[in-house]
Amino acid sequence: MGQGPMGAVGDAARGNQIQGLGGAQGTPATQAPSFSETLRGALGSVNEAQQKSGALAKAFEMGDPSADLARVMVASQQSQVAFRATVEVRNRLVQAYQDVMNMPL
Repeated sequence: MGQGPMGAVGDAARGNQIQGLGGAQGTPATQAPSFSETLRGALGSVNEAQQKSGALAKAFEMGDPSADLARVMVASQQSQVAFRATVEVRNRLVQAYQDVMNMPL
């Protein structure tokens, strides 16, 4: 039907759609979350870790007996690691964007 290798690929794709194998044509049972939803969720969890760490530190400073030093330090370290990972992801995304923008057309 098509000319050259690209035509053969197009013919094969049309054949798969006819046979019900086209991935984009079918309705998936569960749809994966979008990139923005995943990013929003990750940022939300980092924010939650920082809020928890801040609340525990404040409770410890106020003398709350339920906020022991070990829990405060663990929460602080968890929030720091989460924040550093977020910054690293941001840096890599910016670098990837710059690489794409600097590609010759």
